[in-house]
Amino acid sequence: MARASQMRRRALWTGASVVVLVALWAALAVIADSRHVPAPFPVFQRIAEGIASRELPYHVGITLLRVVTSFGIAMLIGSAIGIAMGRLAGLDRFFDGWLILFLNMPALVTIILCYIWFGLNETAAIIAVAINKIPNAAVTLREGARAVDKDYHEMALVYEFGAWKTFRHVTLPQLVPYFAAASRSGLALVWKIVLVVELLGRPSGVGFQLYTFFQLFDVVGILAYAIAFIIVVQAIELLLLQPWEAAANRWRR
Repeated sequence: MARASQMRRRALWTGASVVVLVALWAALAVIADSRHVPAPFPVFQRIAEGIASRELPYHVGITLLRVVTSFGIAMLIGSAIGIAMGRLAGLDRFFDGWLILFLNMPALVTIILCYIWFGLNETAAIIAVAINKIPNAAVTLREGARAVDKDYHEMALVYEFGAWKTFRHVTLPQLVPYFAAASRSGLALVWKIVLVVELLGRPSGVGFQLYTFFQLFDVVGILAYAIAFIIVVQAIELLLLQPWEAAANRWRR
């Protein structure tokens, strides 16, 4: 009951916030009185038209597939690297410079290089996005691995859990908040990079559509596709990431 009540309150606050945001947007459109600052209604109408023609779901679906694929690869590799660096001091000291290098590598440079090396194809697009995300996941999980309570590991050693059982039942549960943080920041980062990848070298997806609308100075189309994909990403956060985090953290109560 308490959890349901909390969810209702959160939904009410979120709804109120969205209403205020749309009202401010409408007021700004009236004040600006410009075709470059459209009112909310034409944008939502374009979204409805895009859904009806199936064009919007197609391009959003293509982008979402690229986001999920590159995000999954980056989280898997980045988490493994981060946990290893957090648990092994020598490894951390050796690869810390590499991590800083890749953290500061501009995403645009990585994308261009991947397209030159691998060609204008899906493989290059996925690799480019994953490379940009891996260092962020590694840094977050490295801090999590460093913060793991050593007392639990000593207990596991006393009870002879073994390496795999210790990792699964002792280390991983303590890393859940760091996985959640890396997932949230990573999802926000990945989908933005995917749009750049699509804009530069793919014939489909939200980024490709945004580039087309930019050439036509179609601000309504730009906002329609941007809002549609933001809604999809927000739905992933609310329906998948938050419930997973809550379920994984039950042991702490």
